[in-house]
Amino acid sequence: MNLRRFFLYLLIGSVTVSAVIGIAVILIGNFGELESKILLTTMTITATSILGLACGAYLETGRGRVMPLAGIALSVVSAAMWMIVIWSWQETNDTFVKALMSATLLAASCSHLSLLSLARLDKRFAWSLIAAHAAVWSLSAIVLYLIWLTPPEPSELIARILGVLGIIIASLTVVTPVFHKLSTHEPDLDAIDEKITRLKEELDELQRKRDELDVTRQED
Repeated sequence: MNLRRFFLYLLIGSVTVSAVIGIAVILIGNFGELESKILLTTMTITATSILGLACGAYLETGRGRVMPLAGIALSVVSAAMWMIVIWSWQETNDTFVKALMSATLLAASCSHLSLLSLARLDKRFAWSLIAAHAAVWSLSAIVLYLIWLTPPEPSELIARILGVLGIIIASLTVVTPVFHKLSTHEPDLDAIDEKITRLKEELDELQRKRDELDVTRQED
């Protein structure tokens, strides 16, 4: 919850700053290099906030940790690298740019799959999430290959595969919320155990805060 709230506040702040800059540019009529860098910075923070919110929402469900945590970490790394590009473009090199594109791609992949994983699907629809993982990571692997090996002339086959994977990912992204609505969401033992665990953690946290308040009152 704290992570999601942090990225939510970050998103609100970055959007507000972007709006203020846009209004100032329209009123003043002067949009120089500094204003461009500030606007790009706020846009980067906005994108990072959106990616972080997606991963944080899935992390909060307790159904996965590795992918959302990796997505959050990669989003922060990607944002830091974009800041370097925005403010010190002359200091970057080819390897840095490749690393930047790789981190951005992987962060977006983790965030996309985290959003899809929020859906609770019946067993008859479970294949769609598996297919989404396969398509997204296959697409990411091919793009990473193109980024780092930089073939002089990518084959037509690779272009066709990328197109097919893109269509599959778009289709699965559209139908997953539909499958979520069609699922019965009957409670199972695993779901109940997850909810019990989360409630116990919340109770422990509330008890800890209450104990701290008691100690503070006694000291006063």
